[in-house]
Amino acid sequence: MTESDTRALPAPWIAAQTQQLLTQRGHAWLLHGPSGLGQYPLALSLVRAWLCEAPGPHGACGVCGSCHAVEVRTHADLCVLMPETQMMELGWPLSEKAQADIDDKKRKPSREIRVDAMRDAVEFSQRTSARGRGKAVLVYPAEQMNAITANALLKTLEEPPGDVKFVLASESAHQLLPTIRSRCLGHAMVWPDAKAGVAWLQAQGIAAPQAQLLLQATGGRPEDALAFAASGRDPKAWRQFPQAMAHGDTFAVKDWSVQDIVDAQHKLCHDLMAHQAGAAPRFFAAEDLAGITVPVAPLSAWGKDLARAMRTMDHPFNAGLMQEALVGQAQSALNSKH
Repeated sequence: MTESDTRALPAPWIAAQTQQLLTQRGHAWLLHGPSGLGQYPLALSLVRAWLCEAPGPHGACGVCGSCHAVEVRTHADLCVLMPETQMMELGWPLSEKAQADIDDKKRKPSREIRVDAMRDAVEFSQRTSARGRGKAVLVYPAEQMNAITANALLKTLEEPPGDVKFVLASESAHQLLPTIRSRCLGHAMVWPDAKAGVAWLQAQGIAAPQAQLLLQATGGRPEDALAFAASGRDPKAWRQFPQAMAHGDTFAVKDWSVQDIVDAQHKLCHDLMAHQAGAAPRFFAAEDLAGITVPVAPLSAWGKDLARAMRTMDHPFNAGLMQEALVGQAQSALNSKH
């Protein structure tokens, strides 16, 4: 998701959830669900409303000085905790020390939420509000806190200063410490229906047939569908993907990242397992799977191989070799008859 995406009007299902959550009391929320459902936009919508100078029943006014300060990433009463790589991607400023360390090449931007940043957030929560509307701390993705970072937050979550609110947004809430989960009010993200998802994607400039294909490819998750569209991959290649894997065609995925290939292979494995059980495929059209009949045992073994690949795909391997290995592995699994 890009910075401009987050500044656009929220999707209807995000607006509805914002309105629902604002009617409830609580100092700490945990927004949870799989990727692509809008945890970050919902969290940002909540903090905008909490800090807004003229909030309404639907949330922030969008025009006051506080709303503008959030939009330009300079609000004195908002603390955002993310991995440094993600903060830089979304336009949030790093602390002076962190920025200096990265600029001086003392270290690379962190892919985790650092404990130093959490300690700064705890200190921030104890200050007086600068604009008089309280303070807010946004943590996303919350599962990127390691155990030390999460423990640094526990005491403040349990006994927060009177004017601070927390919103933790997660795509893997099961990875959070139980003590973190127990100190928050939980909110399961709403899955939008297909019609609303397609309409929203069309509003982002994606044609209806392509929007429907992308929504199916991402399991009905509109933000993941938008990210697919922005990745530069040809949506038509999605329908060709099962046959390309069965034939060991590496050219079909030459412009795909390793993460994209593993994700697509996971979905193909899922749909073929569903087919074996007599269920309808979820991510591919049934006709795209025609002629691919694989027993359960090799599919199960392939699924385990993909799970192992998921754990190491961020390592600095040679991308071309990884693509060849993954496609070769898929071809072997999809042509197994035993």
